[in-house]
Amino acid sequence: MTPTIKIYEDKHELAKAFSAELKKIINVEHKVYIALSGGSTPKAIFDYIAENHREDIDWENVHFYWGDERCVGPQDSESNYKMTVDHLFSNINIPPENIHRIKGENDPAEEAERYSKEMYQHMITKDGVPIFDLLILGMGDDGHTASIFPHEINLWTSANTTEVATHPESGQKRITLTGKVINAARKVAFLVTGSSKAEKVDEILNKKNGYKAYPAAHVNPVSGTLTWCLDEDSGHLS
Repeated sequence: MTPTIKIYEDKHELAKAFSAELKKIINVEHKVYIALSGGSTPKAIFDYIAENHREDIDWENVHFYWGDERCVGPQDSESNYKMTVDHLFSNINIPPENIHRIKGENDPAEEAERYSKEMYQHMITKDGVPIFDLLILGMGDDGHTASIFPHEINLWTSANTTEVATHPESGQKRITLTGKVINAARKVAFLVTGSSKAEKVDEILNKKNGYKAYPAAHVNPVSGTLTWCLDEDSGHLS
């Protein structure tokens, strides 16, 4: 499947455009299930939505999950959940039951299993896999996505929907969705900004060198769409 590539002038323009797309996805007649990402680009999008779309999006219509989470408490500065609360949830009127956080303070293996069960309890499944309407991903300088890193790329093909990952440098435990869930989503969107990402973006999109060593290169929705939203710094493609 050939991905759609959208390149914006800067992070602000990307946030503006993606926020408009998010509004269209949420304001439909049925429940919408979205998996969020951490990082500076989603933070910019949350800020833009909170400032411009807090009243014209039907927040009761959407259920939010996360693609990954660090194994820290919900008040920790490294928590993806906390970042979302600070920049989005605290500024909108969303029912608490529509927020499905990964409980990073719990035992990692037990929480990975609990979170998997929660997805099955609430979400539509196809061929035994929970289906997200939109799954938002970032990409690290090393080509990792969600919390699947190159040294643990075997987690991508796990038979489970969630796994416990280990950061290669800090050793920090993280809970992540696996490839079977990511590639089952109806829409997958990479949000990538900054010049430090340009080399990996180029290698993955142009299938250069050993690009298959990067987990982000394996994102290829089975029956959905894949869009790479880039800024000019990250999108210098050869």
